[in-house]
Amino acid sequence: MNAEQVLDQLRSLANPNAAIQAARFGIDSPNTYGIAAPVLKKMAKTIGRDHALAEALWATGNLDARIIACLVDDPALVTEPQMERWVNDLDSWSICDCACGYLFDKTPWAYAKAVEWCGREAEYVKRAGFAMMAELAVHDKAASDTAFMAFLPTIKRGATDERNFVRKAVNWALRQIGKRNPRLNKAAIRTAREIQRIDSKAARWVAADALRELTGESVQQRLAARAAR
Repeated sequence: MNAEQVLDQLRSLANPNAAIQAARFGIDSPNTYGIAAPVLKKMAKTIGRDHALAEALWATGNLDARIIACLVDDPALVTEPQMERWVNDLDSWSICDCACGYLFDKTPWAYAKAVEWCGREAEYVKRAGFAMMAELAVHDKAASDTAFMAFLPTIKRGATDERNFVRKAVNWALRQIGKRNPRLNKAAIRTAREIQRIDSKAARWVAADALRELTGESVQQRLAARAAR
């Protein structure tokens, strides 16, 4: 299957009403067919891994095609320059999170890029850095605690960013790290309390929301049960 054939199939599934609804949730892309994620995932599964097709689909600029690109690309073939090109094309939190959670976090560059992108000023590049931390915390089961401890100072620095899509990603990263195990939970709570003392509205929100979940009964019981096994 080539890129034009994929686009033809996407056009046949277009849902203009869904695209309008998506805009209300901050997915304000002028080039989208409004296709639901489960449908796109099913298409991607049918296509299978195809690095060249992923690059061609990304180049179309279409949101739905780019989501499929993230799903069908081969992480082993993704290069650092490709990641830089793609991250600079991000134009919504939706494609940002798809790129990080479906593809970028499975590449050899994931940990380095997470920290590097958090230091950039562009909104969705910066979000991508923190989203990558969150996705790694969920998906990289074999990673050491040290790898995630190293993210915490960057999270603390990023907590003062007032932009909605950045601060939410900062909070997301902190919460996911704190839910991995009891040791990281304690470290994330300690970091959240440090953030709470920063004179910043964004920081106070990041800290309060993270502490609510990380100190909550549900998370604490789950971590205790995991530690007991």
